[in-house]
Amino acid sequence: MLDSKYLLTDEQIMQFITKGYVVLHNELPDQLHGSVRNKIHGVLHEEGNPGNNILPRVPEIQQFFETPVVKGALTSVLGADYYMHPHRHCHYNQPGDQLPGGGQWHKDGYWSSMRSHRPWWAMIFYYMQDITEEMGPTAIMPGTSYYEKFIGNQGETLLPTGKAGTMVLVHFDLWHKASLNVSDLDRYMLKFQFVRLRAPEYPSWNHQVQEMKIPSGAPYAHLNVWRDIWNWMRGESAHGEPGTAVDESQIGQLVQDLKSDDESIRATAADQAGVLGESVAILAPELSRLLNDKEPVALNAVYALSQLGSAGIDELFRHISEGTTQIAERSAYGLQGAGARAIPGLLTLLEHANEKRRALAAFVLGSIVPSTPEVVSALIACLQDQSEWVRRNAIEALGMIGNEDGDVCPALAQVLEDSLREESEGTIGSDGVDVSQQGYILNKLGYTATLSLLRTVRDQDVPIVIRSLEQALHSEDRYVRAYAFETLTHLRTPEAIDVLIRYYRSARWCPDTTKVSTF
Repeated sequence: MLDSKYLLTDEQIMQFITKGYVVLHNELPDQLHGSVRNKIHGVLHEEGNPGNNILPRVPEIQQFFETPVVKGALTSVLGADYYMHPHRHCHYNQPGDQLPGGGQWHKDGYWSSMRSHRPWWAMIFYYMQDITEEMGPTAIMPGTSYYEKFIGNQGETLLPTGKAGTMVLVHFDLWHKASLNVSDLDRYMLKFQFVRLRAPEYPSWNHQVQEMKIPSGAPYAHLNVWRDIWNWMRGESAHGEPGTAVDESQIGQLVQDLKSDDESIRATAADQAGVLGESVAILAPELSRLLNDKEPVALNAVYALSQLGSAGIDELFRHISEGTTQIAERSAYGLQGAGARAIPGLLTLLEHANEKRRALAAFVLGSIVPSTPEVVSALIACLQDQSEWVRRNAIEALGMIGNEDGDVCPALAQVLEDSLREESEGTIGSDGVDVSQQGYILNKLGYTATLSLLRTVRDQDVPIVIRSLEQALHSEDRYVRAYAFETLTHLRTPEAIDVLIRYYRSARWCPDTTKVSTF
């Protein structure tokens, strides 16, 4: 049982929401850190970087992530049943390398067909040695988790440092890059990724104060985005703000500010409109004009519209139906913030002629919890859509909603089996649709179906899904195999254990067997 003292505080959660990171420290013996570092050094120089196999190659690494500090932090952000993702990497930064890790600011390649503002994913950057700025730690840009585009010199560059055992827990979509190592020491960093399996039903951290307290230092204020995530992590359904009474002079000033030539003034005004809620519903047309603005402004505008009642929601639906691809995607995030009030329009949008608009509707429906039987039925029907992107979003949405309908797991198992058959026939992706250019996922539908089964399957579903999961253990996609393995491990029924034991016999990894010592 994890001691609650290791859970994050309200202040730390708000820092994670607003700035995208929290720096933590593992109190572990120097001998352990040194031993792991030396073993990794030998592996990198004698065998090359093992990539995802860094953990079975150096299994002592697992001890870093079994401490109460790490478990408490990940539980706080992702829920108690979080899952260590099979992708991980050791980043090696040598002195003199002028382009470490490519040298560019970036977000990591994502695992869904759309990125999520809400924390369904997180990463840890772990340092096994005392780390200084001169050694080139991974640089992060606080407050940029919700930006698709890089904001350049508008952001702050932060180089986290500390003693061995220092780690940075980051929002999966935080902009980051390797920095130059100008010391005379090699720098090692372990990047591990983690997944939330269920939408939160209650706060999973040391939650004391209902109202969020905003820390200083974010490049822009996104009060409505932050409030949406704060409330979602507390298990609250999204809802509009009734607002407080405002006079005509306040509305007039907001109209003027929304038209300002100054980007920061427009962004602040849009944010304030969302805080005021339905009392400023008259501003919906003005906010609507900002959806093609600079990203910090547009982000505030779509979340503000979600708080203005039917006037704002109608504008979001107009843009998701008729706007450019960029505006439609931005509108989807706004509709996510509108919650259950958006469901009727989203069900209608599932019938849109454009596949991308149907896919966006499925994405948003998956974010609205609790869901309804009508939504689940509609998403299951989407599994027959001709568009792979629509099908994939519907598959993931069913996983995020959870097992609220007895038809969900059979439908997901069928999708998985169909994808494995197409994989064996060499017809994966034969509809010509480029879902998201994620070349590291070979079987996108099977991948998503297996993850959704991990999120939804229960013991009573074993007779329905066991065959599909056993087949998935032999997929050509490494992540389909990994998710199937984890799903069977979660189940632990006699049938699941039997499949796992047979799989172990051929899949067992020996960390001592290398090209230097083959037997």
